[in-house]
Amino acid sequence: MTAKIDPFAVAPVEMKSWLNASMAVAQSLDPVLVHLVEIRASQLNGCANCINMHAADARQKGETEQRIYLLAAWREAPCYTDRERAALGWTDALTRLCEGRELDGARQALQAHFTESEQIKLTLMINVINGWNRIAVGFGLFADPAAIKAVAAKAAAA
Repeated sequence: MTAKIDPFAVAPVEMKSWLNASMAVAQSLDPVLVHLVEIRASQLNGCANCINMHAADARQKGETEQRIYLLAAWREAPCYTDRERAALGWTDALTRLCEGRELDGARQALQAHFTESEQIKLTLMINVINGWNRIAVGFGLFADPAAIKAVAAKAAAA
């Protein structure tokens, strides 16, 4: 890592808790959806570290290059399901909350495609990735995805 501060070294207990919560939330949803949400929120937040890591993870799990590249223009791209579009719309609305985005349309689409439990889990996932983006951007984190996984595994085992 080229971090200004290594959060895992400076606050290992808190970062382990954050990592464990993050993993629990991610495991509660469809992995394809999780990857799309992680990449999209990271695009909006300008987090190169997370875009790089989550795009690599998505590819490893079989996501296509086309769908990864088109996330920046998901509204115009025909390759996403209505359920994925609802999740991406909710991701955009919550990630850009301070811009006064309209939540009603995004919430209606969300309600049409997700159960109440899934809505909460998806909202938690969006909060998780936005939190990771702020940690990575705030402290200048950028690492090879394999290095990130090694640090995360070490923190989880500690």
